[in-house]
Amino acid sequence: MTEQTNTSNSMRLLPWTTPEGKPCFLSSGASGGVISRLADSVEASQTTTGVEVVGGAKAVLADPKVGTRELRFALARVTEALGDVLRVAESRGARLPAPDGDEGEGDTPCLPAEAFG
Repeated sequence: MTEQTNTSNSMRLLPWTTPEGKPCFLSSGASGGVISRLADSVEASQTTTGVEVVGGAKAVLADPKVGTRELRFALARVTEALGDVLRVAESRGARLPAPDGDEGEGDTPCLPAEAFG
């Protein structure tokens, strides 16, 4: 994943690529602008589509009579949706504020042992 800094001048990873497949970025200073709102809308659509695609793939997998062609189609759609959702997660994660204080060493979050049962 692409590492980005969490400053007011950082770049937002957009939920689409160039025709050559390269990532597109937007200056985060443009928050609330037309492109930012469009990106928010596309991200929402991509995550909704991801939920729908997973539901469809589960239905395909539950059908014992499904053929190779249907399985390959479902897997292709799941792969596309997963790629979109991972891009949304990367973009949103890069825009989270940096943690305050000493939460542990480096960037690794620390949880108490009780959190693991």
